[in-house]
Amino acid sequence: MTSKTLVWLQSGGCGGCTLSLLCAETPDLYTALAASDIRLAYHPSLSEASGDEATALLQQLATDGIDILCLEGSVMLGAEGRFHLSGAEQTPYFHLIRQLAQRARYVVAVGTCAAYGGISAAGDNITGATGLAYDGNLPGGLLGAEFRAGSRLGVVNIAGCPTHPGWVLETLGLLAADALGPRDLDPLGRPRFYADKLAHHGCARNEYYEFKASAEAPGQQGCLMEFVGCKGTQAHADCNVRTWNGEGSCLEGGYPCINCTAPDFADPGHGFFDTPKIAGFPVGLPTDMPKAWFVALSTLSKSATPARVKHNATADRLRIAPSLPKKNTP
Repeated sequence: MTSKTLVWLQSGGCGGCTLSLLCAETPDLYTALAASDIRLAYHPSLSEASGDEATALLQQLATDGIDILCLEGSVMLGAEGRFHLSGAEQTPYFHLIRQLAQRARYVVAVGTCAAYGGISAAGDNITGATGLAYDGNLPGGLLGAEFRAGSRLGVVNIAGCPTHPGWVLETLGLLAADALGPRDLDPLGRPRFYADKLAHHGCARNEYYEFKASAEAPGQQGCLMEFVGCKGTQAHADCNVRTWNGEGSCLEGGYPCINCTAPDFADPGHGFFDTPKIAGFPVGLPTDMPKAWFVALSTLSKSATPARVKHNATADRLRIAPSLPKKNTP
């Protein structure tokens, strides 16, 4: 069986998705690639080739064709692409991205920047940062909404900032086995195996959410939605089911979910620690829950909140443990 060739490019971003990927465990990155019979032909941070040698390698791969192209970081189109130039040729890097994409069997956007523009496209976006097939939440980007790779599959958007290493390795394994099709992607091109879940699922703070017992600052034990900006009920990700490094997540660390798998997460219109409200109720309610129901349930839940839950919600650690069941006396 012939190994599948993987080429990984980095453009307008921080490299955080690669750093996250290198933290993969059971299996680690190289073990996972070997198990899927994937050959990492080029990665700017992990390959020995650089300068003219890297240029020659990439040109050869563009001629021969590749199985999987991964892009990390947004595409920089501003100033005719001169915010990101390619080596000694001093040509806009997006030309190389497009050239390789047209010769790839599969194209993968690794991270929200590559998928939708992400952090790099926030604010005034003078660099013209965009995604491969999306510009924010609108189809477009470098390749356009109609782009299809050699397999006839559009760009696979592994959104996240950064991406969970499990999302990347599982996606690559499925692509290497030709086992990921259009029905396996959600409407924003994200793999459904993680995007059909919510960060809210499996959250250790769900008891506080149910009783609407809220933290008032990051690091406290209670639900972070009402006062600290948490969007876990809207964020399409399995972060609290598939924890990071075996045990962590943003919410486990006391930090609110900022919905980093969404196209527009970097420009929410308010601070990440702020929860916009109307008439005292958060604007960002669960996407599939009628607001009237939430108001009614919230009022009822708060009236039934156990003292233990209410007290622990604003504490920095568990102060009152659950009580033992009372024994029935004859």
